Amino acid sequence: DSVRVLLHDCRHSLLVAVLAGLGRAMSEVGAVMIVGGNIDRSTRTMTTAIALETSKGDLPLAIALGLVLLSVILLLNGFAHALRQWALRRYA
Repeated sequence: DSVRVLLHDCRHSLLVAVLAGLGRAMSEVGAVMIVGGNIDRSTRTMTTAIALETSKGDLPLAIALGLVLLSVILLLNGFAHALRQWALRRYA
């Protein structure tokens, strides 16, 4: 019972921590390239694809991939905000 109360009290902080971790993980291009490589259709992530296309000179594709990545992040943040608003209305 005390764990449930503790989780209820720190739910917003946990959500912020998860979103910060997600943002940090998606922005770590160098670490992903070193650890996971950059093998086409096998280990390529969105951030490494953006870096690769930029270095190849295909700027329109890199910008399009960046916009897709930004859209995903904005959708996740919007979902987190809506979830927080719902929780505030329900539990406040």
